Amino acid sequence: MTISYNWLHEYLPVTIEPERLSRILTAVGLEVESLEKYESLKGGLQGLVIGEVLTREKHPNADKLSLTTVNIGSGEPLQIVCGAPNVAAGQKVIVAPVGATIYPKTGDPLTMKVAKIRGVESYGMICAEDEIGLSDNHAGILVLPAEVKVGTPAATYFKPYNDWVFEIGLTPNRMDAMSHLGVARDVTAYLVHHDKKDYRVKTPFANNFKTDNTSAPIAVEIENANACQRYSGVSINNVQVKESPQWLQDRLRSIGLRPINNIVDITNFILHETGQPLHAFNAEAIKGKKVLVKNLPEGSPFVSLDEKTRKLSAEDLMICNGESEPMCIAGVFGGLHSGVKADTTNIFLESAWFNPIEIRKTSFRHGLRTDAATRFEKNVDISNTVNVLKRAAMMIKELAGGEIASDIIDVYPDPRERSSVVLKYHYLRKLSGKNYHPDTVKKILTTLGFEVIKEGMDNIWVNAPYSKPDITLPADVVEEIMRIDGLDNVEIPTSIMISPSIETDSYKYTYREKAANYLVGLGFNEIFTNSITNAAYFDEAELGTAVKLLNNLSAEHNIMRPSMLETGLEAVAHNLNRKNLNLQFFEFGKTYHTSGPGHYNEQEHVCLYITGQVKEDSWKGKGYGVDLYYLKGIVARILQLTGITATSWQAATTAQKLADSLEVKINNEVIATLGTVAPHELKRFDIKQPVFFADIDWELLLKKVAKGVLKVTELPRQLPVHRDLAMIVPKALPYTEVESTVKKVRIEKLQTVQLFDIFESEKLGADKKSLAVSFTFLDEEKTLTDKEIDGMMNKIMTALEKDLQAEIRK
Repeated sequence: MTISYNWLHEYLPVTIEPERLSRILTAVGLEVESLEKYESLKGGLQGLVIGEVLTREKHPNADKLSLTTVNIGSGEPLQIVCGAPNVAAGQKVIVAPVGATIYPKTGDPLTMKVAKIRGVESYGMICAEDEIGLSDNHAGILVLPAEVKVGTPAATYFKPYNDWVFEIGLTPNRMDAMSHLGVARDVTAYLVHHDKKDYRVKTPFANNFKTDNTSAPIAVEIENANACQRYSGVSINNVQVKESPQWLQDRLRSIGLRPINNIVDITNFILHETGQPLHAFNAEAIKGKKVLVKNLPEGSPFVSLDEKTRKLSAEDLMICNGESEPMCIAGVFGGLHSGVKADTTNIFLESAWFNPIEIRKTSFRHGLRTDAATRFEKNVDISNTVNVLKRAAMMIKELAGGEIASDIIDVYPDPRERSSVVLKYHYLRKLSGKNYHPDTVKKILTTLGFEVIKEGMDNIWVNAPYSKPDITLPADVVEEIMRIDGLDNVEIPTSIMISPSIETDSYKYTYREKAANYLVGLGFNEIFTNSITNAAYFDEAELGTAVKLLNNLSAEHNIMRPSMLETGLEAVAHNLNRKNLNLQFFEFGKTYHTSGPGHYNEQEHVCLYITGQVKEDSWKGKGYGVDLYYLKGIVARILQLTGITATSWQAATTAQKLADSLEVKINNEVIATLGTVAPHELKRFDIKQPVFFADIDWELLLKKVAKGVLKVTELPRQLPVHRDLAMIVPKALPYTEVESTVKKVRIEKLQTVQLFDIFESEKLGADKKSLAVSFTFLDEEKTLTDKEIDGMMNKIMTALEKDLQAEIRK
């Protein structure tokens, strides 16, 4: 939101220095993000003076140069070499003496110095229009009227417009501050409270509206009263569309708007003055002398002001003429054939209240983010449509001529009541931490436009102004009081009184922090990727349950991600393209799915992305790259850190985007999937080196953790016993089968089973391999005997021989 310092002061009761005003704005919640000086002419013509050319002679050493003497009203006349063909004695001109800086229309600023031009010294410059930023004209020097006084500063003569411009960061609920008048209201309330003065905002609404005749009445009918709850309008005939006066152009340019013509400029001025959007129609385009506010059938064509033909949605609210032909997308954008043009003489001026939700949907649907739409979608003051309309009509009559050719049309079928709020003083004290005197509360609220209905010993009953439709709760009123008083003025209490709360899910943050710290310790970097992604990454089956965006900002970001693999690969590809070849990323994030309209599901995950080398070559030895077993170890450790050990690992059957993939299950529920990213997925992102990916269902993991009971035991006093076993098994037999068979034996004292060697040779037999497995046994109560260990090993060997037809090597 851009605010002009000069413009704002038209409504403030006193003048405030820009720096103090900046502090006040920030104090009342209108954070000033920047404060910059605005100059209609860069440099403001400072240092330039009006001079008179006393003599003009031919330069002794150049045919196209002239040697002049110029009187600038002080000191001796200046000798200036001039290249303009139109320079002549007796002319009044703009002079840039030595030390002055000029700001050309194009190019860099230039500070005047004594210069020797073709052997003759020159003590300044006689300026053309483009050389001082007045225009693009470089036909010759600028010659002023003869009556202009010599020595007059150029800034005094041309009066360039200078201003200060505030860029304010508004929160979405502060629609009341989306105008100069709204900001002035807050600043005035601050001054009343802090300066203890009875100030009032200078209102621009004068009670001087008068209808000249009723020769051009236009009827209004609202068919969609939910989308348009109030519609006001007035006819103005015999206007002259022309350039706006300079003061109006300066106001608009200072806040970054381009002047167009007096009618359009007035509507823009009123918008930024009051926050109420207006629209001016060419009255001749309103067939049937009737305005219909309605929705049109799906796909109806409409040619907008930018000459584009748009297909309308049945949800778009339209302003139509009496024959139901669309003239304007209500609150968003005008039409090509109903707009004000240079030859327009009769206009119909609209001031309305449109439903914020409907306007926002339409604005995004058509990609039209106009100033009007941004106001309507945040709500406008429904009580102010007629006042603003009268103000605009009188400005048009003043600046464009014409006559008010109808009474005010105001269709307001269901007048809205003000929002009433009861504020208890003890609640104000509890929420703010400060004791406010009832008179202080009343003064702040009335200055902000609240109406006091009733006062009690311990409460105050107020009606919120229509300009603050977000005020519905006592907490909202407390916020208004505190921001005018200043949040910095809240006293720091000597004691803190709180009601302790019991956290029931703190373990979720504990385990997340534990997993993140572990990964960071391994050299991983945490990433945050966009949860909105490209539908082109996914097949029809995935898109069938994907959450699609209705108003996506770009074609590449049109769905909520059903998988985190693709957004992570975007980050991997981005880094690989910048020669970061060894990457270890992790991300906590969500995926999104739907089972039908209104049924949505968010699933939390932690995903790992690894590529390149884990350890690079060095003088101590060769490095080694990432493989599936490295990733498997990390996933197993994360599960172990959360206390999950009863898992089964097996080949994945549903991971279509992964090759050589594994699944980790708990009670037949998949808690993690990991593997090598399939080549066709890498090709999509132009990745030319292997990438390993793991997806842990963090939400399911936390459910499993929450059901468990954390047990703390002392370290075992006995030493573990290790036994190794070698067996010959079919080459196609996966190691997981061996592990599963051993677990089925249910040996309580068996702690771990670890594969430590694989040997393959023709000497073992056709399609055979040898597996060497280490077993760790522990009895926490006593030392295991050889007989007990042999008995357990015999059970294991028997199971392996029976279930897997393993040949035990002895």
